[in-house]
Amino acid sequence: MKFVGWNFSVTQVSVVFPYIVQAPRFFEGSIKLGDMSQTAGAFGNVHDALSFFRNSYDDFANLRASILRLDGLEDADTKSRALPEIDTVDRDRAVQLTDVGISTPAGDDLIRDLNLTLGPGDALVIKGRSGAGKTTLLRGLAGLWPYVDGEFARPAGDRTLFLSQIPYIPLGDLRTAVAYPALPDAVGDDAIRAALQQVFLPHLVDRLDEEEDWSKVLSPGEQQRVAFARVLLTRPDVVFMDEATSAIDEGLEYSLYSLIRTELPETILVSVSHRSTTDRHHTSLLELTGGGNWELRPVQG
Repeated sequence: MKFVGWNFSVTQVSVVFPYIVQAPRFFEGSIKLGDMSQTAGAFGNVHDALSFFRNSYDDFANLRASILRLDGLEDADTKSRALPEIDTVDRDRAVQLTDVGISTPAGDDLIRDLNLTLGPGDALVIKGRSGAGKTTLLRGLAGLWPYVDGEFARPAGDRTLFLSQIPYIPLGDLRTAVAYPALPDAVGDDAIRAALQQVFLPHLVDRLDEEEDWSKVLSPGEQQRVAFARVLLTRPDVVFMDEATSAIDEGLEYSLYSLIRTELPETILVSVSHRSTTDRHHTSLLELTGGGNWELRPVQG
């Protein structure tokens, strides 16, 4: 406010200043009114030229802020490239974790030396108290968490699918939202409609052409069912699911997991869940017990 006030005052004073200076000569008759106007015009030109930095201060401040942000971005990029990175290996129809470790930014161990192997048809549920590192493990395997090391073998490309608790819903028509990450043309409308029916979303079958912000139109439970429809459409070799049924009641959860296990019996399924009702759909359980420790055992019953 002080700077704007000072700038405004200088600008206003500069208009009358040349007239004040020349007023005595004008009243003495030494100069005429036209001479005063010429003096004011010349003074205004000099004033405008000398006021460049004063008037451009805001632009310089914005430029400095932009440079600082770009420098911070470059510095963060350099530091992120120096962080540990999990080694990813392509392997057909199998998942193998070798000496995988997950830690916090402060260096505290969440998971230490995790080793496991999953083959076609295997299903693993990951459990543990809040903060034990369940979601962080999936984020590390997906390349979204830098404090990770070890080796991760999985099918290459789109044969491995990661689903978050609230799935990403792209802008566009409904067929694009449901088919993602596949292209709608590669899947076909008939397959999309059938998948919507299977995941108990029949009211969306006739809305494939509608363009909406579907992340706001669909409820969290409907979005999670759309994620299951994507699994049916893309038919990946491996699916990692992070609390994929947290917004769905237990009865619907049972139907959706049963659907996946029936339709895709050879798909490797890895789930993070707090509910005990998901155990029945998996063959083994990985429990994170804290402090980097873990326990792997078959699911009972």
